[in-house]
Amino acid sequence: DLPRQLPFRDVREEEVPVGSRTDVTSRYETVYRSTTAREAAALGAAAPQEADAALHALQDASPGSLTVYVIPETSSLLPQGINVYVGKHRSALVRAGQGLAALRARLRQLTQVMSFTASSIAAALSDRVPDGQLGLDARRHLKSSLGYEITFSLLNPDPKSHDVDWDIEDAVNRYVQPILDKLSFVANFSVDSQILYYAVLGVTPRFDRESSSFLLSAHSLPHVINPVEARLGSSAASLYPVLNFLLYVPERSHSPLYIQDKDGAPVPTNAFHSPRWGGIMIYNVEAPASPQASLPLHVDVDMVRVMEVFLAQLRLLFGISREELPPEFLVESPGNEGLADWELDRLLWAHTVENIATVSTTLTSLAQLLDQISNIVIKDDVASEVYQAVASVQNAMAELAEGRLRSAFQASKEAVTSSERAFFDPSLLHLLYFPDDQKFAIYIPLFLPMAVPILLSLAKIFREARQRKKEPAKMD
Repeated sequence: DLPRQLPFRDVREEEVPVGSRTDVTSRYETVYRSTTAREAAALGAAAPQEADAALHALQDASPGSLTVYVIPETSSLLPQGINVYVGKHRSALVRAGQGLAALRARLRQLTQVMSFTASSIAAALSDRVPDGQLGLDARRHLKSSLGYEITFSLLNPDPKSHDVDWDIEDAVNRYVQPILDKLSFVANFSVDSQILYYAVLGVTPRFDRESSSFLLSAHSLPHVINPVEARLGSSAASLYPVLNFLLYVPERSHSPLYIQDKDGAPVPTNAFHSPRWGGIMIYNVEAPASPQASLPLHVDVDMVRVMEVFLAQLRLLFGISREELPPEFLVESPGNEGLADWELDRLLWAHTVENIATVSTTLTSLAQLLDQISNIVIKDDVASEVYQAVASVQNAMAELAEGRLRSAFQASKEAVTSSERAFFDPSLLHLLYFPDDQKFAIYIPLFLPMAVPILLSLAKIFREARQRKKEPAKMD
């Protein structure tokens, strides 16, 4: 069915409009070739997971590239009813399908899942997209930053009844650190934890007689954030965005406590998340068997269940959530790493495009400021930072066009750093420079009282000089 002999290359471009003044051109370069003998042997594995692991050892896939292996329609490598398998790395398995047209349709679907799509571009450039054109999740994820601070907080509002113990250090090392290690190229991360006593949610739950439990409805959840955040104190002295993950153990008088969704059904995880802020999980403690049990009751938190929820919320905050997939797709879980290689590539794409847009906006604002204040002084170090930002963003766009994702992202980070140094330089503070009308308004009240007698004296001297010239000189 192939139009040409192997190997051959196809190039396809798509124009993605973003807002009224911004558009992005996506270029897909596809190279078709035959499998090697070692790859064909790896594809003879009994399960797709084994084939994916064996193929990963044979690949030299750079960030931003995908390797798709087309297997026969009759192959038993994929389960029945599954036509596309997405691995943990940068490869996928696709059934050949009925003819080349069906294969190309599946490849296009696969690209939408594993690559940078129109929705990803709109989310990365959300500041330039009208609100009506954005999806529900476009503003959920955090903005690109050079660093992030992650804070895990245990809220125990009733320490007289509950002695709560959580091994947060071991849980972070086992579940959070692997995903942060993969994201270390994206940004710097710092992780801390704290235990807050007598910290309440600030919202009174409703008692449900049928279930003998307390309920928090979906419309009351936004009112939980502000009272709790006042106690956290983590974002006051932070230079970077702070991600808050709170584990709340309800007091005995409000236990057990459950969260209801908009339809009135209980939320399975008993947790919710706030876009660009973090998440809160409610951890109920079983009541003691006998009423005479001694207080406080010792509680060991099941960190596996807690960290599963927090990691899912962390992925949502970074925009790594997976879109709705067709039933014929099988996506492998990233496992302990918490992040597949192709998901990291999507994140690098999004942050690179967002950084380029941020630098453009920052330098445009700086230019407008300099145009408005004609007498502003531009120091050499500020000018060099502007030149460096422009050069770095041009380099980032060139590298991005060539598909070199890591170098493009690194150049975009350098451009953001240089542009912000120039924009926030203390010498460019607009309060240091005044328009001409403000100068007159400031200096006239100071100098006018002094200038009046001086001007009157000069006028008197001028009149006397003119009178002397008119009078004839006296001769002895």
